[in-house]
Amino acid sequence: MKIESREKLIEIIKLARGSMSQRAFGKLLGVSATAVQMWEKGVKVPDTENLAQIAARSGYTLEELLCCLEGKPVSESSDLSLILRQIKHMPLSQVAQIVQAAVDRLAAAAEALGDEAKAS
Repeated sequence: MKIESREKLIEIIKLARGSMSQRAFGKLLGVSATAVQMWEKGVKVPDTENLAQIAARSGYTLEELLCCLEGKPVSESSDLSLILRQIKHMPLSQVAQIVQAAVDRLAAAAEALGDEAKAS
């Protein structure tokens, strides 16, 4: 694997792990913390099954991840589909923050519509 590809993979693994410890991330994937550490140092590369899980957790399909690592153009995904894929793998505490922001935005929009109706 080329050095640029290896560096990109390390970046994607760290993105997929997020704020989880290497131990927690390894447990989630069914590997040791040492395996995760070796991936993040670029010493070893995850197997295909783990690559697929890492891809999904970072908002990619396995095909998109492999294209990205090979330096090939990745087919354009809509921003919404990328966001939805990422939300599926976020910790619930982060999902709760997103939901709260959405509720706040909808409440503000409803209030603005109510103000407009009163002004008419």
